[in-house]
Parts: sequence; structure tokens; C-alpha cells
Amino acid sequence: MLHDKMNAVIYEVCEGLAEREELVHTIALSLLTGKNLFVLGKPGQAKSQAIDLFRSHIQGAKQFDVLMSKGIDQEQLFGRLDLASIIPGHVSHSVLEKDEGYRKMAEYLNRLLEDAAKDTDSGNFLAAAGELQKKMETYRKCLAELHSGIPEMQTANKIPESHICFLDEIFKANDGVLNSLLKALNEHVYTNEGVSVKIPVISFFSASNEIPNFNNPEEKSLRALYDRFDFKVNTRYVQVKANRMRILKQKQQKEPKPAQALISLNELYAMQEEVRTVKVPDSINELADNILCELRRKDIPVSDRIYFNFSPVVQAEAWLHGRDTVTPADMPALVNYLWDKPEQVETVAETIRRLTENPLGDQIDAILAAAYQAQQIFEDAADKNHALLTLRGELLSAYEQGVSLKDGLVENDAAIVSVDGLTATLESISREAHAKTSFTYVPLEELKIYRQMSA
Repeated sequence: MLHDKMNAVIYEVCEGLAEREELVHTIALSLLTGKNLFVLGKPGQAKSQAIDLFRSHIQGAKQFDVLMSKGIDQEQLFGRLDLASIIPGHVSHSVLEKDEGYRKMAEYLNRLLEDAAKDTDSGNFLAAAGELQKKMETYRKCLAELHSGIPEMQTANKIPESHICFLDEIFKANDGVLNSLLKALNEHVYTNEGVSVKIPVISFFSASNEIPNFNNPEEKSLRALYDRFDFKVNTRYVQVKANRMRILKQKQQKEPKPAQALISLNELYAMQEEVRTVKVPDSINELADNILCELRRKDIPVSDRIYFNFSPVVQAEAWLHGRDTVTPADMPALVNYLWDKPEQVETVAETIRRLTENPLGDQIDAILAAAYQAQQIFEDAADKNHALLTLRGELLSAYEQGVSLKDGLVENDAAIVSVDGLTATLESISREAHAKTSFTYVPLEELKIYRQMSA
């Protein structure tokens, strides 16, 4: 199972670090959803190490990483213009490298030259090589006729040809570079001489010791860049002594353990496809909306862009747990997706916990058990009319107990949804029982009112 392979990677990476489970888990969510991740933390908190360690477990993925600074220019990120592409009669290196016919001839030429170097009587090899070179030149001129004058970028080992990119200390780059990154981060495209080109990047990662002061006019422009990172994780120094001792012993070993849990790039793509098939029930959408409204009431401004794209996060979380349908238990994965400032983390986490957990579960189960028992007694009775009187009394008592559970609950609390489900079930039992008798069905809510009036 693919989710087992991803969980194995998560486990192994966590074993190589201390108290970085949240960060490692979020890295996995980023790759499974194609979203970007920003890591905030003080120097020496293994932010970069965690990202690098996870990346090392993905085989076949082209990696790009750079430590950003004011001296970094766009060419170092996206490549530079191939001058040969704009010289009349010439053809760019990228065109030659991508053309299968030319590439095969070049490979054959290299083999001929290698054979010539090994053979003392190399005349035949050299003659064949010479003829092949003439054919290659003719072929190159044909390619030049087709492609000459079309600007091409040399993008080898740069962002446009990478699957996973790590832009460390991203806020230290100059304004020109940062502006060039906005479209790449958001849409996974870059502009080549005025033409937008799709790039294969799955996720961008970045880490920093601080968040810019967006109220400062000089740093205000960095806000758009910060918003391009969907996930945010705040790290801290290792707190538990036993964990520090474990990492110390690992560091003191002569040779680090090689990665055992590995996934290929194609497997990662397959994982993403499986994540997209995980079902999102309407109840989860309702719950997400409740979380959104509650956070906004608490002055945590979750944008529409964030809200309308929450589904992949909880789908990935459910998938990691082997579920094909999202449940409320998957909603805490949204904590690092919804906070904007570090001081908001606890509020976001508490809001999600309160709205997704159901502290009344045991009480509701007990009420339902008694109702089902009364229903069974009714079904077994020969005289359904007489038995209905007893059943209706039992259901009414259960209904009143259920309604009373709402006392003290906050609007949109998850427990309210459960209580409403309980009362709906009781009504359904009552309706079905009445249909088997000569009595007219009366909703339990009305019976409750009649009882109160006659009391």
C-alpha cells in the first residue's frame, strides 16, 4: 500500500530528528497536496535538516536548493538566456539536447571516438566519426532553420526543471528576485521571454528565523510572498532530555545510517492521485465552514483562497491513516494550514479541537441504546397499539434527555451536531412505530410541549 510507504518515510525521518514530528508530517502533507511549506524557527532548530532529510527519501525527483541572499539573481534560480538561440543560423543547446535524433547521433559519435582511442588501428573509426560529424552538422542546420531566433533558456539544474525546491531564508532575497518567484510559487509557471512556461515543481519549501514586519513599508511587499506558502510550521528547541541524548548518540556514530524507506517520483504522483479520490462528506464541508466562521469571529482572518482549498489537506490526512473518507478526526491537520501569525496557533488548534471533538459521545450512545431496546420490545409485542404507548413514553424521555444535552453548548459546537443526530434518530423510530399502529404520528417535540403544559 502506498500510504504505508509514505508513513514509513515519515517514521524514518522522525527517527533521525528530535521532536520534529509535526514538521515532518506537514512536509508529507505538502508533497501529497502539491502545496508550499514555510518553516519558522530560531537558528539551529533543524529546520533545513528536516526538509533535506525528507527530500533524500524521494528517488528520481530533481532537487533544487539555494540559500537566498541579496546577491542572488534570477539567472541563478531560473537559468539564463542561451545566446545561441538568438544568433541567426544557430540553434540553442536546449534544442539540441531535447532532439532525439541529434542526441542519438551525438551518443554514437562518442562511442566511435572512444573505440578509436582504444584501437591502435583507429583509421576506420575516425573516418566513420568524420562522416557522422558531417551528418550532424547538416542536421543541426535543419534544426537551426526551425528554431533560430526563438529565445531559449538554459534551465538545467534550475527551478524550471526541478520537482522539489528549497529556497532557504527566502525573505533575504532582493525585490527583483522575489517578484519573479510569485508566479512560480502560486501557479508553478515562470516567464521565458514573455512566454509563460509550466514547471514540474511539486512543492516549494522555505525556512527563516523570522517573519517580516508587514507593517514596515520596506517589508510590506513581502506579504504576497509569505501568502504563497500554504502550510506554516513554527519550531522550537528540543525540550526533552531523552530526545537530546538520542540525537547526540546518532551524531557521535561514525557513519550515518543510509535511508531505508524510499519512494520514487512516480510513486509520489500515484499517492497524489489516491489522495484526490478520498471522499469529502457534506458534513465535513459544514464543519470546515463552522471553523472558518469561528476563527473570523476571533479576528483570525482566514482568506477565501485558503478556505476554498482546504479539502486536499484533510484528504491527505485521511489517506495517511488509510481512510477513503474524511472524518472529523482529520480536521486537526488544518492547524498549520490556517494560522498566519505564530501567536494564532493555540487559538486555531483549540477552535478546531472544540468543534471536532464530541465530549457527549458516551451519553448519546447510552440514550440511543435505551431507545433501541424500547424499539425492540415494541417490535416483539403482539398488540402494537398498546405497546406504542409504552414506546412513545420511552422515546419522549430520551428526547428530553437529548435536548437537555444542548444546555451550555456554544453555537457551532460539534456536540450540537451529534445531539441533533440523536433527536432525528428518535423521531425516526417514533415515526416508523406509528406507521405500524392505528395512531396518528405526533412529533416528539410536540409531545414534549404537551407534557410541559399538562405538568
